[in-house]
Amino acid sequence: MRFAEPVNFVILLGVFALGLFVFWALARKRKLMQRFGDLPLLMKNAPHINFGRQWSKAVLVVIALALVVTALARLQFGTHLELLQREGIDIVVALDLSRSMMARDFKPSRLEKAKQEIRSIIDRLNGDRIGLVAFAGEAFIQCPLTLDYSSARFLLEAMDFGTVSVQGTSLSSAIEMASEAFSQKEKKHKVLLLLTDGEDHEGGAEEAAEEARRHGVKIYTVGIGSSVGEPIPVVDRSGKQVGFKKDQQGEVIVSRLDEITLQKIALSTGGKYYHTTAGEIELDRIFDEISHMEKKELEGTLVTRYDDRYQWPLLIAIILIVGEFFLPERKKTTGKAPDA
Repeated sequence: MRFAEPVNFVILLGVFALGLFVFWALARKRKLMQRFGDLPLLMKNAPHINFGRQWSKAVLVVIALALVVTALARLQFGTHLELLQREGIDIVVALDLSRSMMARDFKPSRLEKAKQEIRSIIDRLNGDRIGLVAFAGEAFIQCPLTLDYSSARFLLEAMDFGTVSVQGTSLSSAIEMASEAFSQKEKKHKVLLLLTDGEDHEGGAEEAAEEARRHGVKIYTVGIGSSVGEPIPVVDRSGKQVGFKKDQQGEVIVSRLDEITLQKIALSTGGKYYHTTAGEIELDRIFDEISHMEKKELEGTLVTRYDDRYQWPLLIAIILIVGEFFLPERKKTTGKAPDA
């Protein structure tokens, strides 16, 4: 036996207080009558008064209210197995972990802004599977497609600049690895969200996107950063900035958002490009697009459900209230005239 909403038992405090007040009022009524004389004698002269019935009616009401509270707490006992069906799509999020994501045109960094966007994505999911791909100069699957959103959040927090050993930025590797994360048997229900500043050092991203399209993958690209450019900070082991990254000529390297490349990748698969914003408006638009996509039925899960039995205390409460209503408070008088 269990209660699905035990917090409702706090209402019993009010029922207890009401019961104390009613019983106090009946006791006080009895004491007031005793002031007029001997109570047994008064009761003989007022045979229609019956304190026993008044107490009985009060007890019935209090018990009925307590049973109503038990019903509100949703009494449950007994279980049954239920097949829980889910409908959704598969979403793989590819996160750029190259050093250029250290740039701070978004505070505290492009990477932290991108991770915040992914957290918001996970929070919006309901029945969709999600996977994570980490990439820089190479790519690998950080989290396979799953319905366990808590695990996805945990693995997301572990993603950092040291996660990928090969630095640089290879968008083609990210797209190819993300495509492998999807089921190869299906040609739809697949969405790839690519979060990056768009700088591609390896090339071949458009060709990889075209191949992904042939496998039913729709790519939405989200550009992190500004097209004006931002220098890449250099930090020591404690995380303190000690300068900016420079090229072989000693010039400070400026990382710029490559929107053109990201637009081409998205359009080639029927997706769209969005520039990230502080208010995450782009996520609203992406999920509006996704909501119109055809969803597939995911594998069902057997779950244990408790059987609701709140009807029983509620039924007993109704019977007690009806019984209290028909229970007379006063005795019926016989109507005989007193002896002369």
